[in-house]
Amino acid sequence: MDDRPVRVVAAACDGACSGNPGPGGWGVLMRFEDGGLRELGGAEPATTNNRMELTAALALLEALRELPRHPELTIRTDSRYLIDGLQKWMAGWKRKGWRTASGGAVLNRDLWERLDRARLPGLSFLHVRGHSGDPDNDRCDAIAVAFSRGQRPVLAGAGGRGAGKTKEALAPPA
Repeated sequence: MDDRPVRVVAAACDGACSGNPGPGGWGVLMRFEDGGLRELGGAEPATTNNRMELTAALALLEALRELPRHPELTIRTDSRYLIDGLQKWMAGWKRKGWRTASGGAVLNRDLWERLDRARLPGLSFLHVRGHSGDPDNDRCDAIAVAFSRGQRPVLAGAGGRGAGKTKEALAPPA
């Protein structure tokens, strides 16, 4: 048997909110090169869709930090807010003391700062169109929506050396 660690070869994340603000949920999916699958998710009782998108990405980055990753791994998300914040806006926000171009306070600064600290070298985000048939994005959306509705969806976690133990619903990253 091969004892090399099993690498993550695909990853996706999504957030959802029932009302905006309202009860929210987030979902994460990681695929391993041995065919294993691991899903994470959680909920907050009063939040926004954007906060759930950021929380999902943060949970994913924190999980990936502890796992071997394929060098070509990218994170798929349907959140332009997340991608633009990380790739276009964050450097300016930090330069301006966490102020926007118009001088206002950056919304969700607490999560943006945590995302900045959680970034992993060489790992990028790729935009996928939401509800367009991308199976991993669709699954993350289903997990997030279920949590936003107060449900506890069954999350995949067994089925391969890379998958680890089945994960129950998680609280938002602290």
